[in-house]
Amino acid sequence: MISPRNPAKDQVAIVSAATTGFHATNTAKSQLGYAADACIAALRAAGLTAADVDGIVGSSTPSASELQLTLGIPKVTYFANPPIPLMNQLAAAVAAVHSGQCEVALVYHASYRLPWNTGSAIKDPFRRGSGMSASAPQPESVFGSPGYTSWASRYLYEFGHTREDLALVAINARANAARNPAAALRDPLSLEQYLAGRMVRDPLCVYDMDIAVDGGDAFVVTTTERARDLTDRPVMVNAVTLGMTGLCDEAQTPSLRDHGQHVVVEALRAKGDFWIDDCDVYLPYDGFTIITLNWFENAGWCEPGGAPDFLRRHWDAESNRVLIDGRIPVNPHGGSLAEGATQGSGHIREAVHQLQGLAGDRQVPGARRAVLTMGGFFFNAQGCLLHVD
Repeated sequence: MISPRNPAKDQVAIVSAATTGFHATNTAKSQLGYAADACIAALRAAGLTAADVDGIVGSSTPSASELQLTLGIPKVTYFANPPIPLMNQLAAAVAAVHSGQCEVALVYHASYRLPWNTGSAIKDPFRRGSGMSASAPQPESVFGSPGYTSWASRYLYEFGHTREDLALVAINARANAARNPAAALRDPLSLEQYLAGRMVRDPLCVYDMDIAVDGGDAFVVTTTERARDLTDRPVMVNAVTLGMTGLCDEAQTPSLRDHGQHVVVEALRAKGDFWIDDCDVYLPYDGFTIITLNWFENAGWCEPGGAPDFLRRHWDAESNRVLIDGRIPVNPHGGSLAEGATQGSGHIREAVHQLQGLAGDRQVPGARRAVLTMGGFFFNAQGCLLHVD
């Protein structure tokens, strides 16, 4: 049963979002350094100091205790390091603020090139010691990226699609990233370049998978009441949810019509006040191109198997990207495929900046509502609805 109960609706808001920008090469700065820099920028943007923070929520590296020590935060009454994608952290911060466990939560994420996500990290002695992540695929397993490859094959077979259909997601990402100075990959990508890309595991090539990057994002989350004293455009969390089915393993998922994305969509529609027919910007996860096509279909933009045709119908030839109904961009920051593999922090940050009118050349005129559908199929589907007055 999915309940419509949502007592935190619009009671918690994001005051500010900040980024260090992202680099698709091994940099000299540490993961802790990126997280700290992003947090300092987010606090300054909110007009706050370390002494104002009493909650810390972030990805596992650096830990909340390491970040507290680095930033000199005197005392916290809540801290957590749940697993990524980062909607998990936002959900935890919303719950902590609404319940009174903390008043001001600092939410952070530092993406980093490590041996589990790029081979070049193995050559760096300062990164090599980090070893393999639990999310890395193991021999004779379909966990992680092999699972998405398997289900991508299933999708193409079941609906009679081709790699040209997957390419639409990658091309859109690059076209949008050209307007984002924080993005790691800003050069345009043509269909010919996509098809010539190195095959990683058929049918997915190097352009179908997010790019490992160094960089960080951070957010200040507090009550909507306090947020109104800190900014004239607090971004309210209308609904946030995580979704997982009973068969949440890549090898056990029964079909493309029964996985975590469906749970997220049903829960958001039950708990929130608006949906895709009333949004100004749409941000679906794109760790793999196949994930994005499924989000379009499961969110209700089109029927199962209809995402490629939907994207083509809403393709803006002049800008070489998707503009739904000629006005709604899809991942205007470039997403994980072009800005970099931020595990969702970039999607949340872009939504906040769009709604606060801070997106620069990417700005959607009059943006007030954003729909974010994050994560993949299996154990990490997530989503939220954000809006401003």
